[in-house]
Parts: sequence; C-alpha cells; structure tokens
Amino acid sequence: MTSLSSFARKAGATLGLALAMGLVAFIVFGPLTNLAIWAFAEQWFYPNQWPTRWGFEFWGRVFRPRAGAWESLWNSVSIAAATVGLSMALSIPAGYALARLALPARSFIMLIFLLPQAFPSLPIFVNIAAIFYGLGLNGTLFGVVLVHSLPGLVYAVWIATASFSAVDRSMEEAARNLGAGPLRTFRDITLPQAFPGLMAASIFVFLDSIDEFTGTYFVGAPDISTLPILMFNASMGGNYQIAAITALILLIPSVGFMLVIERFLKADVLSRIGR
Repeated sequence: MTSLSSFARKAGATLGLALAMGLVAFIVFGPLTNLAIWAFAEQWFYPNQWPTRWGFEFWGRVFRPRAGAWESLWNSVSIAAATVGLSMALSIPAGYALARLALPARSFIMLIFLLPQAFPSLPIFVNIAAIFYGLGLNGTLFGVVLVHSLPGLVYAVWIATASFSAVDRSMEEAARNLGAGPLRTFRDITLPQAFPGLMAASIFVFLDSIDEFTGTYFVGAPDISTLPILMFNASMGGNYQIAAITALILLIPSVGFMLVIERFLKADVLSRIGR
C-alpha cells in the first residue's frame, strides 16, 4: 500500500512537471511557430486551419530591390553599430569613474541612468521628437542614433560599472610597482579584465537598438526606415507574411548574440551590477 501511494506521488509529480514544461514550451515556441507558418504561407484563408499553399514567394517579395528590405536592414545594422560606438564611448569613462572614484551622490548618478526606463517611452520620444525638430535632427541617421543611445546607456553604464568593479586591483598595483603608468596599466591590465563585461554591454545595446521601434518612428520616419518600421508597416497593411519574415530576420541576431552574452557575462560581473 505504501509503495503504491509512493508510486502515485511520483507519477503525479512527473505529470505535473511535464505539464509545466509543456506550458512553458507553448508560451515560448507557440508565437515562433506561428511566425514560421506565416513566413512560408502563400495562401491562408478562413476557415482553413492551415495554409492551403506553401512556398517562398513572399521571401522573394521582401528581398526584391524595390521592397526596401535591404535598405532597412542596412539602416538597422548601421544605426545599431553607431549606437554601440556612442554608448560605449560614454559608458567606459563613466563606468570607470563610478567604479573607482569616490564620487558624491554616486547612487543618485546611477539612478539617473535608469530614469529613461522608469517612464513610458511614448511621451519621452514624442517630446524628444519635438526638440529634435527644432534642431533639424528629425529624419536623420544621427538623430535616430541619439534616440537609440538613450535607453542603450542604461545597459552600457551599469554593466561597465560592474565590469570595472570586478577587476582585480592587486594586478593593477603590481603593474604600477613595476613602473607602468596609469594609461598603460589601464590599457594592459584593467581593460582586458573588464573586456568580457564591456562586450556583453555592447551586445545588449546593439540588440536594444536593432529592435527599437518607437524612437525610430517618431524621430526617423518616414525618411529613415529600419526593419521594425518595415514590419510595422507590413502588419498594418495586412501583409502578415512580410511582417513574419521581417520578424524572423530580427530574431536571428537576438538569439545568436544572447548565446554570446551567456559566455561573456560572468557571475562576478553580475553580482556587482547596481553596487
């Protein structure tokens, strides 16, 4: 009797775990499966539960010269790369100063970099668009890069600060004792140790920029078209196949870079974020 009840408990636990894993898999992979179906569906009309014709016709439409996908892809990648460059150029000295110097109101300074994430993005970008219009930055790549750098600095500064905080200072002291100057110590000792965290911060900024829609829409459109803008226009026009194909294209760098982040972002860096 005891063995029977123990078997029933184990079976119930196994069944519960299987149901939970199935639910998680459905939540994660269900939308991705729907995207994949739409990407290869050439005909799919109600009340059919599955497409009546499959093929690559809409892939050809997306990548034909007049469709604008290549231009949007180039804009997305170039804007994201420029956003990474600007964000890291600001965050490396800021992160080093926040990690090493006894700055007054350090916690308040760190909090300031979080403020863009504390408010809804729509009113922020609407007001930025009004300011940029007066400065002549609307509809320019530089204006879009500036807008993308606003949320990108949140990742860049916080992770850069944690990366420099995790650097072994005894190695820096040993280099200084051997005659290395401050700049050489930073270049040869500090920066290589902080590099994995800085690389992870760069990837976060890149992914945030390449997926950014709201800021690009209010500051760049209609002069600047990116893949999220192309996907939005396609979905609003009922071109679900083109929207699904664009979403899958955006998904490729996200998945690939997330695997890279897992390698670079170590536990010692994560434990110091926010300190």
